[in-house]
Amino acid sequence: MRTANYLVRANHEFTRGPRLACNQPTTPVTWPRITIVTPVRNGARFIEETIRSIVYQGYPNLEYIVVDGGSSDGTVEIIRKYESHISWWVSRRDRRVYDALNNGFAHSTGDIMGWLNASDLLHTNGLFVVGSVFASLRAVEWLTGRPTRFNPNGMTVDIRNLPSWSRYRFLAGANKYIQQESTFWRRSLWDKAGGELNAAYRDVGDFDLWVRFFRHARLYSVDALIGGYRFHPDAISAMDIERYNERCDKIIERELKFIRWAGAVKAFRRVSSAVKDIPKVRGLWQRLALKSLYQLAGPDWPPVVADQENKWVIREGVRRVRGPA
Repeated sequence: MRTANYLVRANHEFTRGPRLACNQPTTPVTWPRITIVTPVRNGARFIEETIRSIVYQGYPNLEYIVVDGGSSDGTVEIIRKYESHISWWVSRRDRRVYDALNNGFAHSTGDIMGWLNASDLLHTNGLFVVGSVFASLRAVEWLTGRPTRFNPNGMTVDIRNLPSWSRYRFLAGANKYIQQESTFWRRSLWDKAGGELNAAYRDVGDFDLWVRFFRHARLYSVDALIGGYRFHPDAISAMDIERYNERCDKIIERELKFIRWAGAVKAFRRVSSAVKDIPKVRGLWQRLALKSLYQLAGPDWPPVVADQENKWVIREGVRRVRGPA
């Protein structure tokens, strides 16, 4: 059975649950419409915390969509509890997470897009960070915040260094893990990159999307907290990291076939592959070569977006992360 709520509101006034304070910029901005999609199937354990972390921010131009894959554990009842704050939702069988996301985004209208899985969380005022950066800096087509991690109880237990991102270093194997929970983009970039996720993938559809985004735009790091990943045993990316990396490598190999001047990247990857089964050589390679890809600044790195007196600015020459987070 298909259930939908098409009430789309430009301003949200909530009467239930905690209201998170927001110190809005002193300079008025037109808040861009942000679409967030949450895919879920039998996620009753965490889904309510995820929903609350989004809707109780009080962001004034939010389009929140929930796509349930036919849950039978009480998830639907929790969604109904918050449906007055949800722009559209549906409960029906789907072909796993990326199919659900494509369904949600197909019903969306936001200028800014992102998703949050049904166990992860946004940080306080995370949407205001996203909205104000995109409103202030037209050069930014996609962004990501500081990588953070929550424990199963929803406590922030890890705030990592701020990475910088380069297409070629990313494809070579450096700065490989872009935290999806902190990453948002303009709809125009989504359309350029094909306008959908590859639903054939089980767990690397986001990686495939980042590869396609890099064809068209640089990824900007924002020195702020936006969202975080909740580590728990049932999380998809926690199940088999080795096979996950293998699938990512196949996506990279396919991408490199269509890039001119990718010879150096291909050579670097060949060496990395050759030494990975030689422990002593692998350790030396990681210390001397892979870390250099993180550490050495270059013109291929975009500057960092940072707050300066309640205003977002693009800072050149900011010191970057020293090694893998």
